[in-house]
Formats: sequence, C-alpha cells, structure tokens
Amino acid sequence: MSDLSQPHDHFFRLMLSDPVKAGTLLRERLPPELAAQLSPDPPELVEGSFIDEELRGHLTDRLFRVRTIHDRVAFFQVLIDHKSFPDRFISFQFLKYKVEVWKQWARENPGWQRLPAIIPFLFYHGEVVWRIPNEFLALVDCEEGWEPYLLNFRFTVFDLGILPDALLSADAVLRAWLAAAKYATRPDRQIEMKECLIRILNEAGEDFFIIMRYIVETYHQYDEPTVREIVATVRPKEQHAMMSKFARDIISREKPHWIQEGRQEEAANMLLKMLHRKFTQVPEWVAEKVRGAPSEVIETWGENLIFAHSLEDLFAS
Repeated sequence: MSDLSQPHDHFFRLMLSDPVKAGTLLRERLPPELAAQLSPDPPELVEGSFIDEELRGHLTDRLFRVRTIHDRVAFFQVLIDHKSFPDRFISFQFLKYKVEVWKQWARENPGWQRLPAIIPFLFYHGEVVWRIPNEFLALVDCEEGWEPYLLNFRFTVFDLGILPDALLSADAVLRAWLAAAKYATRPDRQIEMKECLIRILNEAGEDFFIIMRYIVETYHQYDEPTVREIVATVRPKEQHAMMSKFARDIISREKPHWIQEGRQEEAANMLLKMLHRKFTQVPEWVAEKVRGAPSEVIETWGENLIFAHSLEDLFAS
C-alpha cells in the first residue's frame, strides 16, 4: 500500500469499524427504499478483505452483515476510493467482490437454497466530481435489446465533495470524520477551511485525537503552528500532550517534516534527563552529541542505558 493511501485506509477502517457510525452512514446515504427495509439493529462488521492485492493502494473495503425488517440476512459491500479522480471500472470491482462474498457464504452454508442480497455502496472522496454511471452494464458492450439477458446491478455513490459540510451527516461526530476526509484530498481548500474545520472538530468528542492525527498526516498545507492553533482552540488543556503523541505515533511515516523534528527533540530531552538521573554530571560534549543524533540512534542509546556503567560505555556500544 502506498504512503499516500495508508493514512486514508487506516482512517476509514477505524471510522467504519464502529457499528454505530457505519449504521448511521448507511441509513443516511442509502436510497430510502433500501434504508427503510433495514432492522433497527446496527450492522455487523465482517472481518477480512475481499479486494485484490494490487488494488489495495487506492481502495479500502468494509463488508457488513445486516438483517432486514423481515428477518432476512443481507450484506452491504462498502468500497472507499482514495483516487483523486473517478475509477470507471469500479463496478467491475464490485462484481468480483460479490462473487468472492458469495463463494465464502456457500462454503459457510453448505445447505444454502438462496444467496443473500449484496448491496454495493461506493464512498468517494476524490478531488474530481464523480460522473461515472453507477451501474454495471455501462461497462458492457452489447447489442440493443440484449440488456434484459445480461447481468446488471446499480450501486450507491456517496461523493463527499459535492455536499456542503453541514449536510455531510446529521450526527455531529460522524460529520467531523467526514469533513476531515473531504478536505484531505483538496489541498487548495485546506487553509481557507481552517476556521470551519475548528467549529466542526469542536463536536468530535472523544474522536478528536484520531481525526486530528489524520489531519496531521494528510493536510500537507498545515504546518506546526497551524496544527498547534487548532489543537489549542479545541482542546487547550491537552495541547502539549497531543502534540507529543502526534510525534510518537506518526514519526514512522516520516512526514510531515516538523513531526520528525519534534520527535527528535523530545527523544533527546528525555535521554538527557535519564543521563542526569544515572550519572549526575553530564558533560556538554554529551549534550551536543545527543541533540545532534537521529531519533532512532537516541532511542537505541536509551535502551542500552541500563547496561552502561559510564558515558563512554553507552556511546561505545
């Protein structure tokens, strides 16, 4: 999976792993004739992925098992497309996905008589408006009049970009998740939307940190002062702790550069405190050596500190 798509994949998987959020999203965005037939129970997430390995760089999938008001079992296949432009072959991906789900269903239910319904749902947050036909037959080259004899299905498209922020969801917390995803792929709008985003994030509740971490990873127009301003406005008492945790959690991705610098400074200060505690006197050459070292080297020194009997031993190892 590419570095670009990885934060998106992780973010959407977290969002749709919550059955309450997933249920709200489906009920709000499905056609009314489908949503009206769902039981009040939240959807059940089916673990695993049915997407081809080569497609996981730009697609995230979530499969949900639901019950209808008539106690039938059905499935909703949700594909999240991270491309900045529409994928005209997405209906073919839905078809392959359906077949894999049915194959698994047949293995788990050897005495089956009828297959469960599988409803496709596309979640798109690309920069370009989705204008691709939302039915499978749009991909099939056939003679006029053949359509009734050919396989066809339609899928629901939820295009984040065409909705005003206030209408993304009636649920304030889900709206914060969706707004963050909407502007992650629209760098030219990120600066101007900062104040609006702050207002939306004020309603994110306990999910604020997860959403803010995604913003740090994907909003490349936001530098450290901008992130600090947002955190200080929404969670002023937690600003220092959150910025430190961003550094710890995101450093392995090697972006953005100010996170890397913040992580190195934090690691250096921590090691110097540990050195003072163990050896009391820490020469200036040691402080300079620590402050000039990469964070990975500093962390190795910290792990070796327990075995070192002197500063020379520590750095020699």
